[in-house]
Amino acid sequence: MEERPIRKLYYSISEVSKLTSLKPYVLRYWETEFAELSPPKNKGGNRLYRLNDIKLVFLIKKLLYDDKYTIEGARQQLKNREVKSGQMKLSLDELQKNDLLRELKQELLAIKSVLDLATDADNHQDIENLA
Repeated sequence: MEERPIRKLYYSISEVSKLTSLKPYVLRYWETEFAELSPPKNKGGNRLYRLNDIKLVFLIKKLLYDDKYTIEGARQQLKNREVKSGQMKLSLDELQKNDLLRELKQELLAIKSVLDLATDADNHQDIENLA
């Protein structure tokens, strides 16, 4: 029988921060900006993120960081049920993989632009040497 990882019912803000690669203060700020993101708090006042809250965080991150929406634009997109329902069907593992792939793509594009600049500088230097 295949062993399945045990999923928790609730995650702390530090766990969600690690899962999403976002700082805790960003998560707290987003709670003030997005009504849909409102994890309950325990008696000690600590946030208790559920799986749907984490999926919503990934969706907000994608809208703001990848799709380049403003906060108001992201709010409007969240009201669009199709956008939200598509993201919410993905598993937490799929969301993390997608997020990691987007981050890797951004880093690779940044490296490519640095290499392109270096190549352009070398070509410019070669042209000056010919003259």
